[in-house]
Amino acid sequence: MSGRGASSQACPDLGSYQLIEVGGASAVVVPVSDFLRLRALERLASAEHLEDADDTAAAQEWAARDAAGTTSYTPASQVRQRLALAR
Repeated sequence: MSGRGASSQACPDLGSYQLIEVGGASAVVVPVSDFLRLRALERLASAEHLEDADDTAAAQEWAARDAAGTTSYTPASQVRQRLALAR
C-alpha cells in the first residue's frame, strides 16, 4: 500500500506519527507495537470508556477542522425554521 504525504492542517495533533492519504481518506502510520497496544486497550475498555474516547476523538477532529476553517455554523433559529420546530 502506498501513500503520499498529506497536509496536517485539518488534522488533530499527531505527535510523531505520519499522516498519509490512502484511497482518498486520511490515515496515520503507526508502528505495529502501538497498533497492537491500542487494540488490546480497546478490548479491555468498558463501553463507557469507549464512548468517552469516541467523544474525545470527535471533539478533537472538529477542533482541527475548525482551526483549518472547514466548519460551518447554522444559527439555532435557522435550524428550528428548517426543521419546522417551535421555539
